[in-house]
Amino acid sequence: MRKTLLLAGALLAATVVIARAPAENETLPLNYAPSGKVMFKQYCASCHGADAQGDGPLAQLLKVPPTDLTMLARHNNGRFPRDQVTSVLEFGSGNDWHGSSEMPVWGPLFLRYDKNNERAVEQRIKNLCDYLASVQQN
Repeated sequence: MRKTLLLAGALLAATVVIARAPAENETLPLNYAPSGKVMFKQYCASCHGADAQGDGPLAQLLKVPPTDLTMLARHNNGRFPRDQVTSVLEFGSGNDWHGSSEMPVWGPLFLRYDKNNERAVEQRIKNLCDYLASVQQN
């Protein structure tokens, strides 16, 4: 029970502090989307690790270890599974491919952050996928 509460608190703190929505008075261009590397550090590194290898500071608190995101292409016959990664980011895993339902589903959160601007959400997810494709190990 204590471990579950610690995990819930840690994930909530990481999500609130790191993945906050822009403040009402922040003026960002309508099509603003941070780079994939910036978003990975903000949203993913706490569990997946700074190098995307599944060894982030919160990893040990999870029931299922985070996926080593640098191995996605290797586990997919050498091709980065962009459609599958996009789907997991936008809608959640829905299966064991990602490993666990503990990962936040970023699509609805990005939609809220971007004030229902679907194009901005698509750009965020594309940027994040482009970054993940760039860190694949051969």
